[in-house]
Amino acid sequence: MEQTVAFWLAAGAATFAVGMSKGGLPMMAMLGVPILSVFIPPAAAAGLLLPMYILADVYAIWLFRHEFSVRNVSILVPASALGIVAAFLLVSRVPVEATKLVVALIGLGYLGTALHKRLAGDVRSRPADVPRGLFWGAMTGFTSYISHAGGPPFQAYTLPQKMPKMAFAGTAAVTFACVNWMKLPPYILAGQVTWESLRQIAVLAPVALIGAWAGYRVTKWLPERLFFTLVNIALGALCLKLLAEVAQAWWPAG
Repeated sequence: MEQTVAFWLAAGAATFAVGMSKGGLPMMAMLGVPILSVFIPPAAAAGLLLPMYILADVYAIWLFRHEFSVRNVSILVPASALGIVAAFLLVSRVPVEATKLVVALIGLGYLGTALHKRLAGDVRSRPADVPRGLFWGAMTGFTSYISHAGGPPFQAYTLPQKMPKMAFAGTAAVTFACVNWMKLPPYILAGQVTWESLRQIAVLAPVALIGAWAGYRVTKWLPERLFFTLVNIALGALCLKLLAEVAQAWWPAG
């Protein structure tokens, strides 16, 4: 892997974005892999960033140690584990593009439903119930493992609960910390996390931690309504990005 100055600048920017997402700004997570993919293949970029996610996860759990939904985490984490196991067993049989398409449709479906309810004046919240949590948690683990896009299923389950912003951010931080830790052994077996990528952590680790701290401060500063507006905009942007990737894979130009 050629490590030019431009590569390290991109790696630093991607790592900072990862850190900010762990600090409570999920809209930043979608920037990491695309930034690095300019210089290295997407799979290698995901493998390089996963240790950064895990390092920032540790700090994020400390930051949100008093600000997360215990009930949601207790439902979502075991369900995500089932999804990761299923993805590990089926990864060679499930097209990545098909998974991305499903994730995009899930996210856009949620946004469409939320917009319809808002226009109809329906502002009721939904409880953190076990049946829905098991389904969406399993989808979170499955899609996170195969296409690194577990956000839309997670948000489809948690956003309708209308949690306070810090509880929502903390629940996301703890849940995805567990998801990322569970993904690490299969990534090592697949060769996406190597000794080379682990050595690079020594250089990039401070950037990830600073990013997490900055993300946490920005999350606390943002007004609640603006925060969730940005989350929904980022969700829509991610879904459109996934649809574009599917279209490019299935109908390449030329």
